[in-house]
This record gives sequence, C-alpha cells and structure tokens, in this order.
Amino acid sequence: MTIIRMLRTALLTVIIAIVALAAVAMPASAAPRPTVVLVHGAFADPTSWDRVAAQLRGQGYRVLAPENPLRGPAHDAAAIQRTLDTVAGPIVLVGHSYGGFVISNVHDSDVVSMVYVAAFAPAQGEIAQLALNPIQYPGSQLLPPALQVKVVDDPQGIAGRNLDGYVAPEYFHDVFAQDVDDATAADMLAHQQSIALAANLEPSGAPSWAGKPSWFLVSQHDRVIPPASQRFMAERMGAQTTELDASHASLVSRPGDVTAVIETAAG
Repeated sequence: MTIIRMLRTALLTVIIAIVALAAVAMPASAAPRPTVVLVHGAFADPTSWDRVAAQLRGQGYRVLAPENPLRGPAHDAAAIQRTLDTVAGPIVLVGHSYGGFVISNVHDSDVVSMVYVAAFAPAQGEIAQLALNPIQYPGSQLLPPALQVKVVDDPQGIAGRNLDGYVAPEYFHDVFAQDVDDATAADMLAHQQSIALAANLEPSGAPSWAGKPSWFLVSQHDRVIPPASQRFMAERMGAQTTELDASHASLVSRPGDVTAVIETAAG
C-alpha cells in the first residue's frame, strides 16, 4: 500500500506540474479591441472617413462614423453621445476639423483615447473662431468669397431657420483639399454639409481631452485651420503629435497615415 500511495502521489505531482506549465504557456486573454468612432467636421459628411474606415475594418476594428449635425458643440456632442451609448466596451474617439470641437465636449467613461485630425481642440470657454484668429494665426483661406452663407431650415434655429456657412464650389478643391485629385474633390464637394455659423461662436465646455491619452495629426499645408494654431492646441493638450505633408483633408489624402495613428491610439 505504501508503494501504491507513493506512485499516486508522484502521479498527482506530475499532473499538477503539467497543468501549471500549460497555464503559463497559454496566452492571457486579449483585452477587447476598442470600437473606433469617427466624427466628421464642417463642410463634410461621414463619407469623408470612408478610406480610413475601410483600412481600420480591414485590421479587424469595429468602426462607426455617425452623422455630425453641425448645429453647435453642445447639440452635436449630444448626438455623438447617442452613438456611443450603443457601444459596449472601450472606445477610441476621433474628430476631424470641427469634429474635434465636438468630441472635446463628449464625456464618456468608455472613451480610452482621443485622436484629433487637423482639428479644433478647445479649452473651456473657447470658441472655434479663436483658433482662426488671423492676427495670431494667419493663413486660413476660409474667408469670403470662399466662405459663403445661406439660410436653411433648421429646428434648432430661430423660427425654424438658421444661417449656415459653406465653401463655395469654385473654391472647395483649392481651399479644403488641394492635395486630392479632381474626381475625389468633386465627390467631396457633392457630400458637403453646411454648418450653422453660430456653431463657431458657441463656447466649449470642460474639455474631455484633459486627463485622457490623446493624439494630434497636424496638417502642414492646411488652408482652413492654420498649422500654427493646430500645433498650439496639440502642445497645450499634451498630445502625441504627428505632422503630415497634407491639406486640411488629410483623412482623405493620407488615409494610411491617419489610420496608423488611430491604431496606435487603440493600443
């Protein structure tokens, strides 16, 4: 009986050792990949993200590109929040141009990192127009006659009407996306959405980028938001900054570079 007990004990010891080694050899369960939410800016719609979204999906990410109403930071942030409410798990929140102003006003604990692409990144109380101050940050060509206005139907406006700004068709390619081909520029123009002029004058709330890991892609040849203004905002927020040889529409002209930074932010 003693020999049998010894054999059983030895066998049990071997089994325990094998199980322990197997546990060490097995990889830990991977953390869930975050969902990437892409927020477009003014004079665009969700299709501006098509190339970036396709590349991210090809890498296995779930990607959402909701409609940004372009009515004002608080209203638009609430609209984006409704999309985030449908997501379970971590989120990487990305904003282009005015979309950066919007995501700066979205406060969601599931957002693990933020990416700004040639975007506004306001501090509390700031308005978007401040980043376009021609004295402090010269270079923006988003001025009349390139910038035009029109009256639109808008439930958010006074008596159901509002004054919107848009880029005049004859200036769109040269001002907004000078580094894309004619066909691409024409497609972008066909998808242009106007923005309420009041949106650029609405003060931002407390910035959601404060205390969150953030990335900023500066467009070196931006004719909408001056590069110097972008660098200032990126430095102020402590963002990891990449500079691209690109127009304001870097998400269209340089989708691979933009995708790479988003993947880095996704960890």
